[in-house]
Amino acid sequence: MSSTLAGAIAIAALFVAVLALVFAIQALRTQSGMSRSSKLPATPTPEAEPQPQQPEAKQGTVRSELKKLGKELEVTRGELRETLQHLAVVRYDAFGDTGGKLSWSMALLDDQGDGVVLTSINSRADARTYAKEIKAFASEAKLSPEEEEAIDTLRKEAGPTVEN
Repeated sequence: MSSTLAGAIAIAALFVAVLALVFAIQALRTQSGMSRSSKLPATPTPEAEPQPQQPEAKQGTVRSELKKLGKELEVTRGELRETLQHLAVVRYDAFGDTGGKLSWSMALLDDQGDGVVLTSINSRADARTYAKEIKAFASEAKLSPEEEEAIDTLRKEAGPTVEN
């Protein structure tokens, strides 16, 4: 096996391992009770006119099932806000002697701008991969211009609903 092919396989395996780590962290965050869903306000719903008090629907009726589904939908919406569902990738040449834009920075964020930015810097001899935690579209670690670009792309997509 040539060293180029072995290097490409190693990079692919590293990428898969890092993605698995991201998903494992997300799963642990959800299971550990550190979930922010209890801190987040419920999705605003239009104010409905007060309705006359109706007796509680009987178990198994359409009305009770609709009420139950409505509650489940609100819980699901809260959980969805915390998923790493926004993705931006910036490809570039990290060094002048290499081409093909093999280096990349990828931001994976939730609706609040929390998540991770992954970067792989490829040279002729090796590849280095970095992961940095992101909170509210910012990082305590110094970010490269390409990492900033990936995060800025997602910040712009978030629009006015996210406070910058």
